[in-house]
Amino acid sequence: MALSSITKKLIMSISGLFLILFLLLHTTINFFAVIDAFKGTWGAPAGEGWYAGGCWFMATPVIDIMVPILALGFFVHIIYAGILTYGNYKARGPQRYAVAHKGKAESWASKNMLVLGVIVLGFVAFHMSHFWAEMQYVEWFKGEHVAPESVYALMEITFGKLWMVIIYIVWFAALWFHLTHGFWSAFQSIGWSNKIWEKRLMCIGNILATLFFVCLSVTAVVGYLVANGVIPGSVL
Repeated sequence: MALSSITKKLIMSISGLFLILFLLLHTTINFFAVIDAFKGTWGAPAGEGWYAGGCWFMATPVIDIMVPILALGFFVHIIYAGILTYGNYKARGPQRYAVAHKGKAESWASKNMLVLGVIVLGFVAFHMSHFWAEMQYVEWFKGEHVAPESVYALMEITFGKLWMVIIYIVWFAALWFHLTHGFWSAFQSIGWSNKIWEKRLMCIGNILATLFFVCLSVTAVVGYLVANGVIPGSVL
């Protein structure tokens, strides 16, 4: 039996909020590298290095179980976003993500959520080829333990080139646009929004998206500065 449009929006919203929670954890652990850079613990083992400890946590069985669930969440979110966008396009023409009033309808992010989502997904795959493939994949499928200093070396290798930092910041900007609309609209879809809370949720979404953008961008820039000797502590 075909799912109703409301059910599809509900599934997409719940999967999106789940992905935001994982992004919060991921951003926090990445930002630990910034703390290490300024504490002088860059390259230190877990227990001393904050980032090494965070990476150790990401390799625990609890997170190992969550990874396929996260992958399923991405798959479900993107599939239903595509289905809903196509349905809206057929019903209303080129107007996407129709919303309650003109101000929202004119939002660039609201009209380009699928495009932004595809960009974000593409960069997630790009990011995984640098980090997940060199860390969790190695431990899962090759049985090799990733040394603590290796996680810092990987950070330096990835962000050691300015063009790579710029590419990542572009990704973070696309994520910012996606979240500023997606956060409050997810709560609206599951019925946890009203005239009083709508503006509050928009504000919370903007703050959350900005924190993600700033923390992730700063992490990339600090990785570049350490790799190029501006901040001491390089392990390469």
